[in-house]
Amino acid sequence: MTYRIIRSRRKTLGLEVTADGVTVRAPMRVSAAEIDRFVNQHSGWIEKNLRKIEEQKAAAKAAPLTADELKDLAKRAAETIPERARLYAQKIGVTYGRITIRNQRTKWGSCSSKGNLSFNCLLMLTPPEVVDSVVVHELCHLKEMNHSARFYAEVLRAFPEYHRWNRWLKENGGVIMARMRGEENGKI
Repeated sequence: MTYRIIRSRRKTLGLEVTADGVTVRAPMRVSAAEIDRFVNQHSGWIEKNLRKIEEQKAAAKAAPLTADELKDLAKRAAETIPERARLYAQKIGVTYGRITIRNQRTKWGSCSSKGNLSFNCLLMLTPPEVVDSVVVHELCHLKEMNHSARFYAEVLRAFPEYHRWNRWLKENGGVIMARMRGEENGKI
């Protein structure tokens, strides 16, 4: 792994990952071998942050969705998501109020204290398993309005693959959300 070293009067080793690369900040007297060991010990963290930066670069290049594309996604979501919600609500043993489809820049779904559910139309750009994971997540809030261990136990009982697909969304969702540039948030 390539990195640049900046030496100073500091007392500890430090790492910085930016679009320009990896920088190690080191005390004056620390050896090159010690710096190498430090970088190798933190290679997982470095690679994770380099991936995030690449994701952000890809997101910046992503073509913004047009109004027609958003309408199409909303239509597909309105056909797909209520059906998935009905299926999983029976499995979980909950009832819900309204389902709203929105085009949002930051949220994939939400559950109100009144039992109404809201989902992002951009879910239609993800694998079906991701849609199910978000639907199950929001439905489980009808039992547990928090993110406690009990909440996640409910989620995993209904959708055992939840962590896998939630990780997919965390790794790929930023690029999808970035396509909302230029469009206003709100109801469709």
